Amino acid sequence: MTASTMEALVLLGPDKYEFKEVPVPEAGPGEVRCRVGAVAICGTDLGIMSGKFFPMWPPEWPFIIGHEWAGTVEAVGPGVTGFGPGDLVAGSSAVGCGHCRNCMKGRYNICLNYGNVNSGHRQYGFTVHGAYAQYIAVNAICLVKLPPGSDLASASLYDTAGIALHIAKQGRIESGDTVVVIGPGAVGSVTYQCARALGAGRVIVVGRGSRLDKAAGMGYETVNFEQTDVTEFIKETTGGVGPDVVLECAGTAQTIVQAVEMIKKGGRVVVGGISQEKGAFPLQRFVLDEIEVIGSRAAPNCLPEVHAFVESGALALPDLVTHKFPLSEFTTAVKTFRERIGGAIKVVVEP
Repeated sequence: MTASTMEALVLLGPDKYEFKEVPVPEAGPGEVRCRVGAVAICGTDLGIMSGKFFPMWPPEWPFIIGHEWAGTVEAVGPGVTGFGPGDLVAGSSAVGCGHCRNCMKGRYNICLNYGNVNSGHRQYGFTVHGAYAQYIAVNAICLVKLPPGSDLASASLYDTAGIALHIAKQGRIESGDTVVVIGPGAVGSVTYQCARALGAGRVIVVGRGSRLDKAAGMGYETVNFEQTDVTEFIKETTGGVGPDVVLECAGTAQTIVQAVEMIKKGGRVVVGGISQEKGAFPLQRFVLDEIEVIGSRAAPNCLPEVHAFVESGALALPDLVTHKFPLSEFTTAVKTFRERIGGAIKVVVEP
């Protein structure tokens, strides 16, 4: 490597990648170049690597993925204020075009020009190069500044936490609500913390194995779906009424249907897990019981609030970082994450 090149993990095609020497990105107008300190592996990364989402994610090969990251500012481009060399930052993946009707309403996560780089839209690690590299250049708008001395491995979970917070906020949780969180994986493990931080009086987590044990160890009520009829149990424990809000983070047709079946009359189901399956829903509930089913995508405007929750102690992100690897051991890191070796929840690689 030279001063103008860096090492990066480059996808060459479905399930094919290698470490390559590539140019260090420049910080253009409105952008910040950062030295990547930590990148958290996401389940979506695995789907992108397999080619399942091509040509949406990525739009072309070769491509650098990675969208959950934290690092150190090295250089700022023209027009950037509020950041300077040496600042520690955490990144969010999405930047809207800024001028479509959704972006103008602050809903840049569903930008109407999604994927159109010429319009100004970016989603790092999805539609433009991401963070599995020594450096990344991103729009300053998607960064949040961290206090000096912050742990970058934990901070790489800010994007995950933002996704979880958006899921919880989509549920419009009110003080004292009973909230069920289905799927205590990487996102779900932060979602149940967000539900409590937003005022839920009772949070019940549905899952299995070590991830469910983690929730129990953090003081949450838990239900093991392998041992219990979940819908029946939830109905019984809520006096036959059902929960006020269900936050679905597992991403299967079965769990989405289950959420619709258990929600109380007038309740809200938020679907945060991506499923490519088709499900048979009890459609009459939408009308007769006035239930709401709401989607949740990405982490719009969430990182500052995530940071505030972390600083206050409402979110315990370090507890979720179970494994760390150097980027050179990416294959082992992916295997650990995919197979949940050693109770893996969030696996972090450090370029």
